[in-house]
Amino acid sequence: MFSNGLRFWGACVTRRATSAGIKTNAILKDTHQGVGSPESVSKGPLHGVRILDLSRVLAGPFCTMLFGDLGAEVIKVEQPGVGDDTRGWGPPFAGDQSCYYLSVNRNKKSVAINLKTPGGKRLIRELATKCDILVENFVPGKLAEFGLGYEDLKILAPSLIYCSITGFGPDGPYANRAGFDVIAAAMGGLLHITGPEDGEPCAVGIAITDLSTGLFAKGAILAALYQREKTGLGQKIDCNLLSTQVALLINRATDYLMTGMEAKRAGTGRISIVPYQAFKTKDDRYLVIGAGNDNLFRSLCKVIKLGYLLEDDRFLKNEDRVKHRGTLIPIIQKRLMEKSLSEWLEILDGTTLPYSPVQSMEQVFNDPQVLHNNLLLEMQHKSMGTIKVPGPATSYSHSTQTEHSPPPLLGEHTVDVLHTVLGLTPQEIDKLKTEGTIDAHQT
Repeated sequence: MFSNGLRFWGACVTRRATSAGIKTNAILKDTHQGVGSPESVSKGPLHGVRILDLSRVLAGPFCTMLFGDLGAEVIKVEQPGVGDDTRGWGPPFAGDQSCYYLSVNRNKKSVAINLKTPGGKRLIRELATKCDILVENFVPGKLAEFGLGYEDLKILAPSLIYCSITGFGPDGPYANRAGFDVIAAAMGGLLHITGPEDGEPCAVGIAITDLSTGLFAKGAILAALYQREKTGLGQKIDCNLLSTQVALLINRATDYLMTGMEAKRAGTGRISIVPYQAFKTKDDRYLVIGAGNDNLFRSLCKVIKLGYLLEDDRFLKNEDRVKHRGTLIPIIQKRLMEKSLSEWLEILDGTTLPYSPVQSMEQVFNDPQVLHNNLLLEMQHKSMGTIKVPGPATSYSHSTQTEHSPPPLLGEHTVDVLHTVLGLTPQEIDKLKTEGTIDAHQT
C-alpha cells in the first residue's frame, strides 16, 4: 500500500537510534535507489497511501481532498443513484454539476456501492483491508450496525487508521443529534461573537467549522500514520464539529475563562486590538487596516495625516486605544471617508502597514498575488470541459503533485477500483451490478 517514499520514511523512523552518519548513508542509499527521484516526488508526498472515503457533504470530503492534493489515492464510496448529498446542492449549478460538490471532491475515484446489501458490506470490508485510512461521517453507531465499525474492521485490518467525524462526538448527551456546521457554530459560541456590535448574530460566509474539522482530521490522521510507522498498528480517531468550534474560540474563550468577561460581537473589529477593522471609504468601498501594535499605529497616523493623535495620551498604547475605541474609531473613519479606496491604496502602497481592500470573488481571482500563488486551479471534466476551483494552499520544495484529476462522476471508477484493487473479474462485477450491489457510470 505504501510508495517508496513512505517505506523510506518508515525506514528512517526505525533507524532513529543509529548514529547520524549511518542514517545519512542509509538515506543516500535509498535516494540512489529511486526514492526522492523527480519521478517519485512529482506524484506528491503521500503517493502510495490509499484512503477509503465513506464521508459526504463537507468536513470529511474536504479532509480527503487535501490528502488527494498530496498524492494519496482516495476511493470515494457513494450511494448508487444518489451520491454525495452535495451533488444536489444548488443552484448554482455548472451544467449538470453542483458547484458545491465540485469544490471539495477533486483527486478522488467514485465507487457506487449499496451499503445496505450484504454484498456491499462485503466490498467495504475487502476495500478496508487494502487501504491505509478510512474516513467516515455517519451518525455514531450506524456503521457498526452494518458490521463496518472500527471494532469490526480492526480485526480484518489491524493497521487501518479509522477516522470518524461526527457532529458532537461518539457518545454523550448530544451524540445522536443531527450535526451541521451552523448548528455547531451556534452551540460552540461562534455565532455569538460574529456580526455587528449591536446587531443579530451572523454566520461566517463559509462553513468554517466544517472546514476546520477537516483540517483537524487531516492533522490527526497524519500523526496516526506516523505512529503506525513505529508500531505497525492503526487506531481510531474521533473528530467532531462541536469540539472543533470550541477549540477555535482560542483567545475569546480564554478571556472568559480567566476573567469572567463575556464575549461580545465587534463587527470586523477585534476586542483586544485597536484599530484593527474595516473602514468605509468615500466611494462606499471598504478598506481593512490592522495596526496590530503601537509602532504600526504611529505609522498609520503619519500616513493618513492624523499625526495629532500621537500627542493624545488616550491613544499612545494599545491598551488605552481599546479603552477609548469609541472616540478613536470615528476619527479614523471620518478621515478615510475623505478619499476613495483607490486613492487610499495608492497612499498605502509601499508602506509597512498591513492593509487590504475588501474584495469580491471577481477581484480575488484577478488579484496578482492570488494568481502568482497558483490559487486558481483548472481541470478538464468529463461532462463539462474546463472547470475552475480554488487550488491547494500549500506547496513543497521537494515534492509536489503536478496534475489534479477533476471531481468524479457518480460511480465513474466503480469497475476500475473493483478490478484493480480487489481483483474482481468482469463477470463478478457484472453479477454485483445485477444484484443491485454496485452501480457504474456509463461512459
